[in-house]
Amino acid sequence: MRENIDTQHFVTQWLESRTGKVPNIVVLTGAGISAESGLQTFRGAGGLWCGHRVEDVATPQAFIRDPVLVHQFYNERRKGLFGDDVASNPAHKALADLQQNWLGEVTIVTQNIDDLHERGGSDDVIHMHGEICKSFCTHCREKVEQKEDSSIEDICSSCGKKGSMRPDIVWFGEMPYDMDIIEMKLAQTDLFISIGTSGNVYPAAGFVFMATNAGAKTLEINLEPSMNAQIFTHGMYGTASTEVPRFTKALIEAVD
Repeated sequence: MRENIDTQHFVTQWLESRTGKVPNIVVLTGAGISAESGLQTFRGAGGLWCGHRVEDVATPQAFIRDPVLVHQFYNERRKGLFGDDVASNPAHKALADLQQNWLGEVTIVTQNIDDLHERGGSDDVIHMHGEICKSFCTHCREKVEQKEDSSIEDICSSCGKKGSMRPDIVWFGEMPYDMDIIEMKLAQTDLFISIGTSGNVYPAAGFVFMATNAGAKTLEINLEPSMNAQIFTHGMYGTASTEVPRFTKALIEAVD
């Protein structure tokens, strides 16, 4: 097991190395941070998504072949998001606090399709894989809030086309959202933090390489080392709800 960093020592040394400028931070979050809020992760044994084959519920071809099943699948996932036992956890709230109190720029990029970052207080989050609480029209691309069930009977409020609304999820074979913005932020960052990620899903697993090429320090916060842990300069291992608040508190106090 890779040893945890000395948080205070890391923060002090990092800030001293960035004398003369307010450092920028990019944070990537994955399924691990949402799992601590009671959400089931999509990906399971055998590549199944909540008991379904990926090919049946998470590809553009699946939506063309059986849109009823696809709508039903995401309706169930959406209902799970609003269960009584699901709420943002201390890690989400700590990142929102960092955004609000850091003098530099803090960019949160998430692979998660839930709204737990927003519930935790963050108002500027890049959802690279889409958002389960939104739908868009495949005909005119109009995007709308989707808190209730969706179906093939839905009519686009913009173009009036029936049956064209689909979940705003980046499916397999599709390009993640805002990659140009993400790559620009990584090229300008001084610290890259990856939280609750496996390190084997691309393109997100490659972000650490982009940050490294930009000269940034890189830190992963995970229950255990990820698939690409050796690429990161530092690591913190434990629950996100414990380690993230501890680290962000040290950052904020260091610049007060």
